[in-house]
Amino acid sequence: MGLPTPGTNKLSILRAIEDGWQAFCRAPWPFVLFQVLVLVIMAPFIGLITSGLLHLALGAPALVHPVATKIGLVVGIIGYIIVALWAAVGLTRGAWTSLEGQKPSFSSFTRWDSDASGRLFGSSLLLVIVLAVVGAVAWGIGFGLGKVNTVLFWIPVIAFAIFKIWLVVTQQFLVPMSLYGAKRPVETLQAGIDGVNPSWWTVLWFVIVESVVAGVAYLFNAGGLLVLAPVLICVSTAAYRQLFGSQDHTGIMSNT
Repeated sequence: MGLPTPGTNKLSILRAIEDGWQAFCRAPWPFVLFQVLVLVIMAPFIGLITSGLLHLALGAPALVHPVATKIGLVVGIIGYIIVALWAAVGLTRGAWTSLEGQKPSFSSFTRWDSDASGRLFGSSLLLVIVLAVVGAVAWGIGFGLGKVNTVLFWIPVIAFAIFKIWLVVTQQFLVPMSLYGAKRPVETLQAGIDGVNPSWWTVLWFVIVESVVAGVAYLFNAGGLLVLAPVLICVSTAAYRQLFGSQDHTGIMSNT
């Protein structure tokens, strides 16, 4: 089906917020109930991860046998990733449906899509690998320069920090791009770069606005994130549709 045409549209933050809020308001209860369901299912996996990390990193006594604690850590990480993928796909699919002017049913949130989840996992993993490799190279160069002069150590470190900020902003729409825009991880990252670069500063402000809103909501009422999280996904999906269009390039909605 091709890829989204990059750099042809502009992002209006206020319109994205308005469209996203209206999308959430079309089906507030399915959004919130699915978010609650995700947190309930995710809780035991978070517990396993926390227990395992405390034991391995801080030497805290294991609640069960140390080997079982390590196995629990692995199970927790795998389970957490699977549930997180399920949640991201479900909420984004619900947001997309609502932005199309339809009221998403609860089943549209809960349905597991292995292809979409696989694409999202692959794109996210590739992004982590790219940042890790570039960071390691920057640290290695800085370590070598630091032997010549301590001040020189910070040159590649600062360069990596700038690169990281730039890349993370270009991948602000990684989730909807993985689900609707591209079928391969490399294509997903490249499409994000091509599409966001012409509006990079606007997208940066969009990221800042979302972060501030989430931070303020958490400070005043952590429970408010149950509502805010799906709202922000609706807003982010609306912004994606402004920049990249509303065409489903992967066919994910054909099975809905």
